[in-house]
Amino acid sequence: MAFATRAARGTAARWMAAAMLLLAGFGASAQRVEGDRAKAQGPYAAEVTVTNQAPAQRNAAFARGLVEVLTKITGDRNVTSRPGVGPALRKASEFVEGYDYRQDEGVSASGAPSFRTVIVTRYEKDEVEALIDTFGLPVWPDPRQRPVLWLAIDDGSGPRLVGLDRAAAARPVLDRAVELGYRLGLPAGNAAEQALVAAIWRGDTAAVARASQRYAPPIQVLGKLRRDGKGGWVADWTLVDKGKTLSTWSTAHRDARRAMAGGAEGAADALFKKYSKPREGSGPAGEYTVAFTGVDTTDDYLRLMGHLQQQAVVRRIVPVSASPERLVLRLELISGVEGFKRATAGGGVIEAASSGTGATADTPVEFRLR
Repeated sequence: MAFATRAARGTAARWMAAAMLLLAGFGASAQRVEGDRAKAQGPYAAEVTVTNQAPAQRNAAFARGLVEVLTKITGDRNVTSRPGVGPALRKASEFVEGYDYRQDEGVSASGAPSFRTVIVTRYEKDEVEALIDTFGLPVWPDPRQRPVLWLAIDDGSGPRLVGLDRAAAARPVLDRAVELGYRLGLPAGNAAEQALVAAIWRGDTAAVARASQRYAPPIQVLGKLRRDGKGGWVADWTLVDKGKTLSTWSTAHRDARRAMAGGAEGAADALFKKYSKPREGSGPAGEYTVAFTGVDTTDDYLRLMGHLQQQAVVRRIVPVSASPERLVLRLELISGVEGFKRATAGGGVIEAASSGTGATADTPVEFRLR
């Protein structure tokens, strides 16, 4: 009896091995080969560290990754504070095209091996752009400016300019800019440019702007990073656009890398504020007159109003008129009628009956209650 059991197990094992080989053959095109690691590529992908591969961790990572993608595409580091974004993050999995995990190995401060699990998520481009258009999120359009970073670092032995030949020293600020959806350039770092360290240190933006004429665009980020005397680092930054100081800010941290990365963040904030605008697919925010038909009972009215109050795109509702034929409302919208149509298209409550803009009380946009 025992012999029969072992034989049966051996047969099952052989069938299982054959099945696995067959499945491997069918799936080979979708597998990564040795040395090929999952990595976020393009603006619609993100990498997020997780502690495990449980569904709760994965869903939280989807939301964090979607924030990264929205930040890269819009250029807005405060995109989560925009109306409509919070509810979208709670259903971030609906925007996911695919995901994979990666294991990173490193060394801890004590010298022991350390391991980090990263989830690499790809998001649906059309869905992300529809979200941006629906809520009228302002976007820093492409191609984005590539400022020249004039960074001087004083580690105690005097300030020195970071040129292309020392790009590794500026890696934290360069990489942070890429994470935010733009790039910083570095000067060549020749002898003439090295002589500008004193001008950078005293904040002489005119002298730096003159030296930057060989580079394009005419935007410079001046930074001076130094020890703060308390075991940490402090950096002072100035963003100059076409010879005019656009923004100044300071960053400080015990880690020089974190203090340095703040230069990219401040520059992104200033450039986004100046150059961002709604995409062409987004309508302008404002008040619009909207008419609804099919509102025949009190229950219909309550159902409609409840639906409208749940829409993040709707800021305010003001009744205008009511008749047995239709209900007319004045809606304050954050992204115009087109955004309102996108936001309500899949709710199954209302549907558009006209394509007007509803700019005046005489030309309301028509909707039907389903």
